[in-house]
Amino acid sequence: MSRRRGVVAVLALSATACAGPESWLEPVGRSAVTTSTVWWILFWMGLAVYVAAMVTAAVAVVRSRRNAPVDTADGTEPAVSRRLVIYGGIALPVVVLLVLNVLTVPLSARVSDRPGTDGDELVVEVVAEQFWWRINYPQHGVITANEIHIPTGEPVHVRITSTDVIHSFWVPKLAGKIDATPGHTTELVLETDEAGRYRGRCTEFCGLAHAQMIVHVIAEEPDDFDVWLHEQARPQEVPTEDRIVRGREVFLSSSCVYCHTVDGHNAANAIGPDLTHLASRGTIAGGILANNRGNLGGWIVDPQAQKPGNLMPGTQIAGEELDLLIDYLMSLE
Repeated sequence: MSRRRGVVAVLALSATACAGPESWLEPVGRSAVTTSTVWWILFWMGLAVYVAAMVTAAVAVVRSRRNAPVDTADGTEPAVSRRLVIYGGIALPVVVLLVLNVLTVPLSARVSDRPGTDGDELVVEVVAEQFWWRINYPQHGVITANEIHIPTGEPVHVRITSTDVIHSFWVPKLAGKIDATPGHTTELVLETDEAGRYRGRCTEFCGLAHAQMIVHVIAEEPDDFDVWLHEQARPQEVPTEDRIVRGREVFLSSSCVYCHTVDGHNAANAIGPDLTHLASRGTIAGGILANNRGNLGGWIVDPQAQKPGNLMPGTQIAGEELDLLIDYLMSLE
């Protein structure tokens, strides 16, 4: 009974990999659909070859038990053995490989195609850093972090590089994996007709917090995307509300300003993520925590407790000052 339960548990655990927010077997992006199609072709043909091989082996075992060995006068193999080698060992593999090439090579070429932009298509620059993603829209002067917004129904050219070590960018439901290499830019195209939030991650070991380097792609209807882009392009106005003013003073007098910037409020310090529109993001801490007041406070005070190995130092801000700082940061919409 325990062995049977173990088998069931293993099968159930294996099945969980076929669904979920990072399942490439549920593609919605054009590139991911093509990749999934190639995989399914390889899977079903591989399964067919495996079944054929097992059936042939079973038939051979049964016949060997029923019939005595056949000796030939000249020492050659029987005709049936020669046919098995010719058809099963030569002809069948040739046919299988030919069919696979005919079916998969054009699809694979379509996945690897990286067409250049014509000047009108949206370009997003993604810079991988330990252990977060800097997102830049160079055509619109927008900088954000860990979240890539794209319009549905339009190809978006994503140019990827790294500032430190080799990372790898993969949003399974939208496109294939591609490396982020220091000093080199790679490119992929994200395109989907389905609005939604799609999770990806770094898939090349890059340090202690590698497993917590998350990226989210938010696909929106074109009109909604245009509104988001317009809001992200504007600098923050200097606050006038008392608590927000005081919170800004805490921010400007703390160590936060050595790494972060708020466009319109202080000089550009680009060591860490740009915080200009922090409150509009769904996540913080490199994509691992929901962006709410409690998580933000914990992240400011002790980031190592939330994400061991990340490069952000903790602060000594506490009490009323911490509340004011959080009020200020949550106002940055």
